[in-house]
Amino acid sequence: MTKEQVRVRFAPSPTGFLHLGSARTALFNWLYARHTGGKFVMRIEDTDKERSKKEFLDEILEDLKWLGLDWDEDLVYQSGGLDVYRKYAEQLLDKKIAYREDEAIIFKVEKSKNVKWNDIIGGEIAFNTDQIKDQVLIKSDGMPTYNFACVVDDHRMGITHIIRGADHISNTPKQLLFYEALGFGVPNFAHMPLMMGKDGSKLSKRHGAVAVSEYKKEGFLPEALSNYLVLLGWSPGEDREIVSLPEAIKLFDIKDLSNVQARFDMDKLKWINSEHIRQKSTKELLALLKNLDQSLGETDETYLEKVIELYKMRMRTLSEFSALTKCFFTDDFPTEEDAEKKLDKYLKQAEAKKALSIFKKELQGISDFKKHDIEKICQDTAARNNVKPAEIIHPVRVAISGMTRGAGLFDMMEVLGKEKVLERLRKVV
Repeated sequence: MTKEQVRVRFAPSPTGFLHLGSARTALFNWLYARHTGGKFVMRIEDTDKERSKKEFLDEILEDLKWLGLDWDEDLVYQSGGLDVYRKYAEQLLDKKIAYREDEAIIFKVEKSKNVKWNDIIGGEIAFNTDQIKDQVLIKSDGMPTYNFACVVDDHRMGITHIIRGADHISNTPKQLLFYEALGFGVPNFAHMPLMMGKDGSKLSKRHGAVAVSEYKKEGFLPEALSNYLVLLGWSPGEDREIVSLPEAIKLFDIKDLSNVQARFDMDKLKWINSEHIRQKSTKELLALLKNLDQSLGETDETYLEKVIELYKMRMRTLSEFSALTKCFFTDDFPTEEDAEKKLDKYLKQAEAKKALSIFKKELQGISDFKKHDIEKICQDTAARNNVKPAEIIHPVRVAISGMTRGAGLFDMMEVLGKEKVLERLRKVV
């Protein structure tokens, strides 16, 4: 007897953009299919004609591809199966376990009956049908209800495992009644605990629960977002936190999904994103940054690569690059309030101001403006003038960048070049 091939599905409704919770559901279904050599198929639940939009569907599909997910068969559209849903509903009418109410077809729920299933994640879950009222199968406008269409489609598509959020647990006993009434085989269910905010409350926009497309615009890498989402309910083991999709495919198993609510932590996501940024080559980051900020296309690539080299270890998202590096692309950069205070402090100290002036003069004599030579002059100037190197370094950093921290000062000075550095120092000394 051959083992049944795993078939899982992701079934978005094109009434809005793809959000994190849905992306995580798609990701776990995809991983299970790829791990088992099964199939990952897509069903578009577009029976809400008023709210379903092509632009939403296009965005959902684009975001899934961006995250690294692909599907195995042509898309299935619920709107194309209306005759099939009605056919099955009428079978239940013929069996006398459904009735008509005007244009609607309604399923009669047998009372005092226990409905239970062994959930792969949650264990045994049971409901009593006294808690469930009669269920509409086909609405008066001819459209199927969610639970009925879901059962018919999962049967038609040969779905073996339904991996979805715990918010669907209350739908499952209703669907099980339909499976039984229609004589369909029942798939395996796995209900994942919902994602919560870092503070344990319901996930919302204030926690970062926005559409996947927003993370793309903010300069998150797709492999970083996938990496983070896969950790929300599953672990690759050995306390690993950086994992690629190919690695996750080898290690993932549905039975290892956690029954504990995952908490979305934006700081953790940004840390994971920074780790993936570090793994990129400068050339790769150059292309990504140009795609994110069209104005960088006007900058000399060699110069741009040098700036990227300085900041690739300091960026948490690609969108931070612009603010961190503004001083490299314009003289009209802002000066932080703390930086202004620090500059004033050093310029009021006679020894520090004198050392700063000498340092500027010494820089003029460098023919090859390299960081090692610049650093040596800084150290020598500080020693000869009986000041700490920091009393030169801090005001110079503010003068050339408007900031109190950033990349190594002497590296920054080399990239900016002698002329630009001296020009900015003249304004403050």
